[in-house]
Amino acid sequence: MSRELMWLTLTVILTGVLWIPYILDRIMVRGLMGAMANPSRNDKPQASWAQRLYFAHTNAVENLVVFAPLVLILEAQGHSTESTVIACAVYFWARLAHAVIYALGVPVLRTLAFTVGFLAQVALVLAIFGKL
Repeated sequence: MSRELMWLTLTVILTGVLWIPYILDRIMVRGLMGAMANPSRNDKPQASWAQRLYFAHTNAVENLVVFAPLVLILEAQGHSTESTVIACAVYFWARLAHAVIYALGVPVLRTLAFTVGFLAQVALVLAIFGKL
């Protein structure tokens, strides 16, 4: 497995487990049956951090749709450099930071973490077209 694919795998795992804490909060707030019921406007609101983590998870899924194909394109091209490995690692750590910072409710740092992840994706696009 290439190092880029390893970082993609870790990113997929991270994205795949981000829902667990906010679902546990939902169970604590609404009970097990309430958490499994259909959403309703009358539901008890979850903790603020859990609501923010839900949005961070949604954002992570939306961005995985961009990141994963970029890594797979590089893999199909057989293109792997220290720059592409670093870009993939930076993306992973930026997404982890984004989720934690978002859950903590720190707006400016959240945006910076998102931007770092976006710039890592830009670096991958540049590598695909031979510019990095």
